[in-house]
Amino acid sequence: MKICDLTQFYSPVSGGVRRYIEQKSAYLREFRPDCEHVVIVPGATTGHSGDRYARTYTIASPLISRTSRYRALTKLHLIEEVLEKERPDIIESGDPYQVAWKAVASGRGLDIPVVGFYHSHFPEAHMRTVAKFFGRVAVSIADDICRRYVRTLYNAFECTFVPSPALGRLLATWGVERMHAVDLGVDAGVFVPDIPDRATTRERLGIPPDARLLLYVGRLASEKNVRTLFDAFALLHAREPGRYHLLCAGDGTQRQALVRLREATGAVHWMPYCTDPLELASIYRAADLFVHPGVQETFGLVALESQASGTCVVGIRGSYMDRIIFSDQEFWAAENSPDALADAISSKFSLDLRAAGLRASTEARGRYSWSSVFAKIFDIYAGVVENFSR
Repeated sequence: MKICDLTQFYSPVSGGVRRYIEQKSAYLREFRPDCEHVVIVPGATTGHSGDRYARTYTIASPLISRTSRYRALTKLHLIEEVLEKERPDIIESGDPYQVAWKAVASGRGLDIPVVGFYHSHFPEAHMRTVAKFFGRVAVSIADDICRRYVRTLYNAFECTFVPSPALGRLLATWGVERMHAVDLGVDAGVFVPDIPDRATTRERLGIPPDARLLLYVGRLASEKNVRTLFDAFALLHAREPGRYHLLCAGDGTQRQALVRLREATGAVHWMPYCTDPLELASIYRAADLFVHPGVQETFGLVALESQASGTCVVGIRGSYMDRIIFSDQEFWAAENSPDALADAISSKFSLDLRAAGLRASTEARGRYSWSSVFAKIFDIYAGVVENFSR
């Protein structure tokens, strides 16, 4: 079987979608050498690389963000050229915009089944923007438009992968059909606890050995709710100066807000997006607590990786991420506010974080290995291809 992943949610510093695609290629090489993997993504130039098992095609696309390095894939005719050349058995679309519609159209033209992966619950971001600038009537209209759009697009796929059963139930009420709840995973051989590198990693990053180190990994963007995290850290620093330090790994439009927080507290450390999984695992292990302020996560891959590495997570209750948290959420924030998150962080340190982290690691690594995730997905692929050819 030849599988094609097609998405514009892909950049040198992107997170979950890129990790999913890269892990799929690794799974194919190790467990399914009978398969081929084709990836079509935007890039600085048009070209391709790879071998007979896995090939990546980049299509020259303009930057839409210099920090996240995302690009808008507008040369849709080049997607068609790659698909005509490769003739995959199945296409998976990983974003909900013009590339998704091109995947559907090309699939119909080339007689190839197309499935979708609902990686991001993007209507929430649009609705917040409308609510911020317009009134209740506009919100109601926008909500109806979003639901119709999602229903029309995702019902055009043979099926849709959804990374949360609860999100799948919500989309079902919107009229989306033929959904499969599938998880993302964690590399259980890389994200492991009990490697004695904590002190050396802290020293290398310039973090005091006795500080309570809080960690955030991901884009520094409004939709990630990082301003709540920054404001919560400012409160913690005001209460107990110097006791807490914050390490952020990632970049984005809120970088300047982080710079201002560093200037005000002297206890903030920043590093760019980490592309090396081994280095990322050492960063997770160096932290005392991983803080995830997101309220619209469809899965929460970094939270899973942190727990697999033995570091507990704290955040704001009520997102789709709750189901993958394997330590007590009693102290999690009950509302999306800096005060509530600051209180949750300080309260979490009343627990034995080391013991809780080891328990969470056992659960995360045992239940969410990439091999089991992709075994399920490939069974679904096989069923889609078989039914499509009838």
